[in-house]
Amino acid sequence: MSTAPYRLLMIEDDHRLSAMVKTYLEQSEFLCVVADTGAAGFEALQAETPDVVLLDLMLPDTDGLSICRQIRGSQAAYAHVPILMLTAKGDPMDRIVGLELGADDYLPKPFEPRELLARLRAILRRTGTEATTKEPDRGGGLRSVTFGSLELDLDAREVRVGGALRELTAYQFDLLVALSERAGRVLTREQIMALVRGKDLEAFDRSIDVHIGRIRQAIEADIKNPKRILTVRGVGYVFAKQQD
Repeated sequence: MSTAPYRLLMIEDDHRLSAMVKTYLEQSEFLCVVADTGAAGFEALQAETPDVVLLDLMLPDTDGLSICRQIRGSQAAYAHVPILMLTAKGDPMDRIVGLELGADDYLPKPFEPRELLARLRAILRRTGTEATTKEPDRGGGLRSVTFGSLELDLDAREVRVGGALRELTAYQFDLLVALSERAGRVLTREQIMALVRGKDLEAFDRSIDVHIGRIRQAIEADIKNPKRILTVRGVGYVFAKQQD
């Protein structure tokens, strides 16, 4: 693992919580900047792009969903920064909307600091920010997988359809790779989430469906009649071996 600390921007108006998180994370490999309003958070984001953003859903001057939308809709360098959303609400729609807007993960309050750290590390691994030792391919070139006009560049972490670049979050890219590696095999939602997160899916968590929907929007010619990722009713999903 890299010895340099990861830069984390926490946008959270609960000063007691942010102080606790800052103290805990800075004992690990993070350097934390805290902003207690959406405006202050955006100012910090524009001053220096962090490695990851920890974003509260409820803020005094705006809401986390609006901040997430602004980040993802920007043309700036920070547009693709990983986002982990914090929510005190029990309504799953808040999490679903956040994921649809481009958040990479969510964590409901109250939470264990160890789980927060684990989720942050997982996001950094998925985005390639965390330093890891990677075996080069035997040919010394880039590793890629193709299914008809769909190409997954595993090293650049890019998805192209017919040569055109398609936008996915880090989590969605890993989900697509996990499905493609098991082409033709029907996977339950629990199996898919375990493959990507490395842990079992929470009961009744439908966020996997949101991610699949976003991936379909990016790679399918007709999302109402998908040819790449097929739904198996009552079971889960299957990535088609034969495409185009």
